[in-house]
Amino acid sequence: MLTEKKILEALGDVLVPGIQRSLTALNLVQGAEIAGNKVKITLASVALDENAQNWVREKSMDVVKLLDKNAASEVIFVEKRPVELNRIKNVIAIMSGKGGVGKSLISALTAILLRRQGYEVGILDADITGPSIPKMFGITLRPQGSESGILPVQSTSGIEIISINLFLPHEDEAVIWRGPLIGKAITQFWEDVLWGNLDFLVVDLPPGTADAPLTALQVLPVNGVIVVFTPQGLTTMIVKKAVKMAQQLDKKVLGVVENMSFLYIPAIKKKIEIFGASRGAEMAKSSAAPLLARIPIDPRLATLCDKGHIERYDAEILKSYWDALSKVISTAT
Repeated sequence: MLTEKKILEALGDVLVPGIQRSLTALNLVQGAEIAGNKVKITLASVALDENAQNWVREKSMDVVKLLDKNAASEVIFVEKRPVELNRIKNVIAIMSGKGGVGKSLISALTAILLRRQGYEVGILDADITGPSIPKMFGITLRPQGSESGILPVQSTSGIEIISINLFLPHEDEAVIWRGPLIGKAITQFWEDVLWGNLDFLVVDLPPGTADAPLTALQVLPVNGVIVVFTPQGLTTMIVKKAVKMAQQLDKKVLGVVENMSFLYIPAIKKKIEIFGASRGAEMAKSSAAPLLARIPIDPRLATLCDKGHIERYDAEILKSYWDALSKVISTAT
């Protein structure tokens, strides 16, 4: 017997062109009505151009026919805004007081670890003037969509990604914008992108404590912040400013990550602290949050990032990072 529940479940097999996520995963299904042998399916048209709508309509009608070959069906589209459909359970911001400390790297690794645990994950690259997320994941495709919304681009493992670099004519094109325009772009990435159902959205914040990171922390419902730093004394001094910024905005600091902490030389089985002794304990104490990881300088990781294959990276440090990360996100979510 044809039921609304069966129809809604079957629509979960209909993938949206350009992103390969289902209608239900993107919350595009607005309802299904049955009257005799007639079925009316209502879908949101968000981010679907005319060709995508025709494709989805045809596949949705095929679903009904497979359930009941005698049933007639129609598909109607209604207008919605992406922000009305997005259901994002947790937003984690990755921040630092200055650039060049590996904030984007930690954003990527955090998202990858969450995805490996089976979570639905997205990355919002809010570093408008220094975007590097697409390069690490080897993404060159432009986001698709329509006037009603934008579809993020999926990575190899299924992480949804949006970044200003995906809209530029060339990846090395400079984004020379003033603060208000950067803030508007960050807001649009939150409100105008169809993220759908996500367990975690990782936000790669711009460095510093000025307009751009302030906008992101005020506009986005951030559950917690992870602060990234390197061992140099100058860096840790500046990064403490970022910690204080998060605290003043009532954003919980989930933990701190020391990047480029050391270089391990297998031939002599020795760790060399190139940038000085670890300041992990000091940063953890000043931020009143745990030290989640000390990420080493790893030439293999650097090579994978350059080649766009960061999702292939696996190392013992990732296991220890996940062990610590899983504990703090369980208390914040």
